[in-house]
Amino acid sequence: MTALKLLGTPLLLTDYRGLDELCRQWARAGACVALDFANTQIVTMRRHEPWFRDLTSAYDCFPPDGMPLIWCLRLAGARLRDRVYGPTFMRQFLTSAPAASTHYLLGGSEACGAQLRAVFTKLNPGLRFVGAFHGKCLPDGRMDGAANEAVIEEINRLSPDFIWVGFGTPKQQAWVKRYKPRLRRGVVLTVGFAFDVNAGMKPDAPAWMQRLGLTWVYRLASEPRRLASRYVRYNTLFLFYLLWDGLRGRAWTKGTASAPR
Repeated sequence: MTALKLLGTPLLLTDYRGLDELCRQWARAGACVALDFANTQIVTMRRHEPWFRDLTSAYDCFPPDGMPLIWCLRLAGARLRDRVYGPTFMRQFLTSAPAASTHYLLGGSEACGAQLRAVFTKLNPGLRFVGAFHGKCLPDGRMDGAANEAVIEEINRLSPDFIWVGFGTPKQQAWVKRYKPRLRRGVVLTVGFAFDVNAGMKPDAPAWMQRLGLTWVYRLASEPRRLASRYVRYNTLFLFYLLWDGLRGRAWTKGTASAPR
């Protein structure tokens, strides 16, 4: 698989259809593969925060989730028309997933999980949601109380093809770092906000704003208290590092993603 490193993060050069096929291949191969849908915040945190770069070292692939990343990749020569947005990928993939495929939901509230199962089994009656955990995830990735070991044991016993993780950044990355080595198989997809969007619990930006790379503006207007400091900090740092690394010819380099084919 081909990737381009943007500010040090190897972004997978793929689209919705290509990533869909790769996920199916990985599930059939029986390996454990972890994907983090990377937006400008993820890329910037990996460039700026050594602790976060280490936290995300367990991932095999970083599909480009943000339009500004696509614009940068195009400047570097990539022929990508669109990003691979986590909420959209989750919706498209589960709508068309093979009937025999099995899925595990990790994160979100009980109500969110129930709504996700209702929505997607209506769209794709053959889907099999074999398990879920909607409890608390601690900052270091551990589950609260007895669930800490019980969840891993259940996932390995059920052996789902796809494990959808929606704890939000950086908890979901901490969970992958801590537990991926203990997972026997399954494609792990950390999609965060996609749980609430696809369950209808939070609105998403209209299509025209997404095309213009303004999803963050819509989300900021929806949740200003929670997101303002995060967006100001990491959007500014992204532009700074893009200029700083670009002047030294290091903004992007060729690379490869490490997941098995």
